[in-house]
Amino acid sequence: MNVTLSATLAANEDIARRRRAGERVLNLAFGEAGLPVHPALRERLEAASRENGYGPVAGAAALREAAAGYWERRGLPTDPDLVVCGPGSKPLLYALLLAIGGDIVLPMPSWVSYAAQTGLAGVQPIMVPAPSGEGGTPDPEQVAAAVSRARARGRTVGSVLVTLPDNPTGRLATPRTVRRLAQVARELDLTIISDEIYRDLVHDPDAEFLSPADVAPERTVVTSGLSKSLALGGWRIGVARLPSWPLREAMLAVASEIWSSPAAPVQHAAAYAYTEPPELVERVAASRRLHGIVARAVAGRFTRAGAIVAEPQGGFYLYPDLTPLGRSGTSGELATVLLERHGVGVLPGSAFGDRPADLSVRVATSLLYGEDEERRLAALDSPEPLELPWVAAALSHLDGALAALTPRGCPAAWPPASLAPAAP
Repeated sequence: MNVTLSATLAANEDIARRRRAGERVLNLAFGEAGLPVHPALRERLEAASRENGYGPVAGAAALREAAAGYWERRGLPTDPDLVVCGPGSKPLLYALLLAIGGDIVLPMPSWVSYAAQTGLAGVQPIMVPAPSGEGGTPDPEQVAAAVSRARARGRTVGSVLVTLPDNPTGRLATPRTVRRLAQVARELDLTIISDEIYRDLVHDPDAEFLSPADVAPERTVVTSGLSKSLALGGWRIGVARLPSWPLREAMLAVASEIWSSPAAPVQHAAAYAYTEPPELVERVAASRRLHGIVARAVAGRFTRAGAIVAEPQGGFYLYPDLTPLGRSGTSGELATVLLERHGVGVLPGSAFGDRPADLSVRVATSLLYGEDEERRLAALDSPEPLELPWVAAALSHLDGALAALTPRGCPAAWPPASLAPAAP
């Protein structure tokens, strides 16, 4: 089994180590929401802190009912008994791989853990590029051919995954693409796994959002969680909306042997969150606004430096292509130079399934809001977050790093990935 530490977690730990050593590093590598927990959620977690018994494997009834209501309000009628809860959406996704079985079609590029989990599950990813200008959804016209080739080699292919909106590109697949993919999935008898953890962080609240569950409810699993919309990454809670009882039973069999049940106090707080009380709806709206402002500002800086980057539509990611800067090397070498020479941490596109020679990097913007709770709340509440001194300083740092990568700023080819940090 050739599985290494998650690229995002490894990068975050490396950057933390460098900062402890006194290096100035701008952390654009880690996809954490970067905001404090709402006081109402802390209160409910504390109120349930005495709950220390195991609960139902599928999750507490109150949480499953609240999650069903959440999807109902988004036009997806949901039976609470077909909701399964877990300690984050990541273990739910892994359990789905085991429960569905077979290889899985993934968009290229896609979140680092999707392909890594296939190795743990003993299956293979089938990487299919997203349509031009989109992200998170494999091109439906290429999926059929890729699946046919795999099946002709004797492979079993059981599922296809989409991310709406996408990590790493920050883009949202069009309804036309989602409808066509659903049609292809029916023709090929594939289960669709729709990772919608960023759904409530689509920057334009009026943007047309179509879930595969809207058009192929009989074969679509929807996963979500609270780590992004409400910044509860460390609390580890996720929910899955399943299309059938057999898949539910298979999921529960896996869950019973891996996590038994999610943490009871966290489920209590999550049940409240999924009822969407006004104070949390307001917090999500403020977060969505802040993520959009900062992500677009960072995208603009890459564009002005000469990179190609599609405007982010959701979450707090962008995926610039720095090929136009005329440098040689790989995306891994590029990420190394940005970190070791210029104090900017990003992830190479190769970590997301792209070819190493494609000079794309994944940029996460959500840790620019501040180093402490006071500054993060100030960014959340500010009508002009880009003018806050610490945000402006971070953007200036990025400007300097990008300027140094231009032919005028860095006339030589990029050095190899083993290059030692430049002397201060």
